[in-house]
Amino acid sequence: MTSRPVRLLLWTVCVAVAIFFSFAAHAPALASSSPADSPAVSTPLQTVVVLHIDNEIEPVLAEYIVNGIEQANRSHASLILITINTPGGLDTSMRQIIGTILASKVPVVTYVYPSGSRAASAGFFILLSADVAAMSPSTDMGAASPITAIGGQPVQVDQTLAKKILNEATAYLRSYVAKRGRNADLAATAVTDAKAFTEKEALDGKMIDLIASSPEDLLAKLNGRTITRLDGSTVQLALSHPVLVTHDMTSREKFLSRIVQPDAFFILLILGALGLYVEFTHPGMFAPGVIGGIALVLALFAMHLLPVNFTGLLLIILAMVLFVLEAKFPTHGVLGVGGVVSMILGALMLIRSPLTGGGVSFGTALGVALPFAVIVVVLMRLVLRSHALKQSTGKEELVGEECQVTEPVGTAGVAGMVFIHGELWRAAAANGQVIPKGARVRVKKVVGLTLEVEPVQSPQSALS
Repeated sequence: MTSRPVRLLLWTVCVAVAIFFSFAAHAPALASSSPADSPAVSTPLQTVVVLHIDNEIEPVLAEYIVNGIEQANRSHASLILITINTPGGLDTSMRQIIGTILASKVPVVTYVYPSGSRAASAGFFILLSADVAAMSPSTDMGAASPITAIGGQPVQVDQTLAKKILNEATAYLRSYVAKRGRNADLAATAVTDAKAFTEKEALDGKMIDLIASSPEDLLAKLNGRTITRLDGSTVQLALSHPVLVTHDMTSREKFLSRIVQPDAFFILLILGALGLYVEFTHPGMFAPGVIGGIALVLALFAMHLLPVNFTGLLLIILAMVLFVLEAKFPTHGVLGVGGVVSMILGALMLIRSPLTGGGVSFGTALGVALPFAVIVVVLMRLVLRSHALKQSTGKEELVGEECQVTEPVGTAGVAGMVFIHGELWRAAAANGQVIPKGARVRVKKVVGLTLEVEPVQSPQSALS
């Protein structure tokens, strides 16, 4: 049984954690208004729809880009501008974006922006797929060799398979780069030799079309420019008075994108485990179980998209086991400290993308591991203490109590009686022996209205 103060404390902790995480997940959505959340309106003339690739390319980001391009086509925009700053991403998501760009009826411009940005790996493929490819000063692109990874770690594959992957990626790049009138041979070296290029090298090598310092500068240079579409047709861009409309992620896309971030995934995983643990150790509270279940489902969604290292996952499970053992055995904190170290190491190893080297930050790992350790150890000790407490109400409180025999117990035809807690109770001997009047006995169990007793001292030494 859990006391009312402990129950209230646990309720407060669960609600506070839920509110905090909900706010953290939606903070980006609340900080800015998104035109995508509002009803679609007729796009004015010379409207430029602006999309952003500013993180790893994964399914949620791909959905956002695809939806933005399709909406721009439905509203008959003049141009689609995609700014790029990415280390790369998943091949499937990259191909989904490129397929939508190639099929777009509205001209698409890809632009590595701002200064210091990069279009590496999958971002390089996307950059060269557009009608116009541009870069801002002090940016780079390339290093697009395919990487095969399992469990978030690069793996060596058979030489023949490696050639197949490399050749297929090169052929895919050539299939549209040549049609865009760009230097396909030089672009292919970014795949075959993992070469990278500065914006000037890319322009001199005829892989991009121009260099611009800002989106406004880019649109000014594009105004009146004639471009060749993928099907060979030509279009002259009229951008004398462009109106930029930024298509941000919807609240749903922002939320899902937030979930697949390594720090958020780790917090969801631990929050889910903690919620279910609290529910199992303190049944009937419901809120921890509901919150924990939802958090675990969201963590499984993120796990499906992220390169999870199962060594890190095993270290986190080991940490949970050590916390429980710390509560059960007097190890003076040895197991607890070991659990904290194990959880921090597991968090740092949990997500390790071969594209970026990014994962759970040390601050998040430490900030989650310490409170989790304290909560688990304290809750487990409360549970163990409650199990050790003797029930203080009902018949069960009589078990183990000593009392005195008032009528002999075990005598044929006579009901034995004992006096306990100011009451007379019918009694029977545990092993069928006769216990005389005045003997001290101990209650072994309660059977209906009869106490099963055993003598504290031998019957021979008792007074008759």
